Amino acid sequence: MNNSEWIAIENKYYAQTVRRQPVVIEKGLGARVWDADGKEYLDFVAGWAVDNLGHSNPVISQAIRDQADTLLQTSNQFYTIPQLKLAELLIENSALDKVFFGNSGAEANEGAIKLARRYGMLNRDGAYEIITALNSFHGRTLGTVAATGQPHYQANFAPLLPGFVHVDYNDVDAIINATTDKTAAIMLEPVQGEGGVIIPSDDYLPRVREWCDKNNILLILDEVQTGIGRLGSLFGYQEYGIEPDVMTLAKGLGFGLPIGAFLSKEYCMALVPGDHGSTFGGNALTTAVAFAGTDHLINSGVLQNVKEMEIYFMNALSQLKEKYGFINEIRGKGLLIAMEFDQDISPQVLTECNAAGLLLNAPRPNAIRFMPPLNITSADVDECVEKLESVLNKI
Repeated sequence: MNNSEWIAIENKYYAQTVRRQPVVIEKGLGARVWDADGKEYLDFVAGWAVDNLGHSNPVISQAIRDQADTLLQTSNQFYTIPQLKLAELLIENSALDKVFFGNSGAEANEGAIKLARRYGMLNRDGAYEIITALNSFHGRTLGTVAATGQPHYQANFAPLLPGFVHVDYNDVDAIINATTDKTAAIMLEPVQGEGGVIIPSDDYLPRVREWCDKNNILLILDEVQTGIGRLGSLFGYQEYGIEPDVMTLAKGLGFGLPIGAFLSKEYCMALVPGDHGSTFGGNALTTAVAFAGTDHLINSGVLQNVKEMEIYFMNALSQLKEKYGFINEIRGKGLLIAMEFDQDISPQVLTECNAAGLLLNAPRPNAIRFMPPLNITSADVDECVEKLESVLNKI
């Protein structure tokens, strides 16, 4: 069956909740995928910053095979070795002390929200409000939609869960002015990914950390997109010289499999038996794969490659900006990069890039986003820029 035939099946049977590109991906290898028509693409979407080691990576494939032949699922009624190995790896390589595994970024953020409310109940006279940022994205459950600072995600699901206060991103004074005796936590992304790759000033997170310390408020960092190497350090907070009280992970943690996690300092892990749980969370298969991928990421030089490719890629894209006047800005950190235009041409750019054999993402009508596998090479970057320039020439 070809692309058109598969898309016809999707139209007939699948809930129409996603705006898809007309590409049916059938297989992948490294930074490349092939569609049902046999066409090859350079994949700089990477499963929405999920496939951090690319497609069909032998480390990941072997971990899947080995664990599938051993044990898949027991529920959290029992201990499993892969879950505990992953817990140890994450805690020993972070500033946090405890971890809970779920199945997605939204679940991870829901867990962090529950933790913050319980913490506020116990330590701040019942405080329950969480300050989040405008333009943020924290998930699509009812709780995380309320936390998200983008009205178009919320309009169809009112009334929203109360307890969230939204302020401008990268504005410490706005956080200070919004803090009350009801404030239990401040929840921020180190870089706003879905918001268009918005990079805060260097002193933003340190100043927020200082304010939280002064007021006994939890600092929650949503690292669903920035964690597990995306910014060039294992965790994004390490780029800013601070430590969060709570951190959430997902996306890249699973290297293609669904997993989420929230981690916290010992003193603020306010949840006790019965407060939280998950049937599939932390199952043997996903945690075995997450362990294998994260261990490889830490020990194989991939993080250094992110730093090197960041410089190489940003320089190449900056050269395009000099040539094309309708490019407003190139911004990014690590391998989370955006190109912003002076008009809403992102849909046209994506369509033309598909035709050119390049897969990208558009978080905004006037911006495209690059989030390739973390082990890409300079040759991959050169090919991406060449294909993109052919598209920009048309526009």
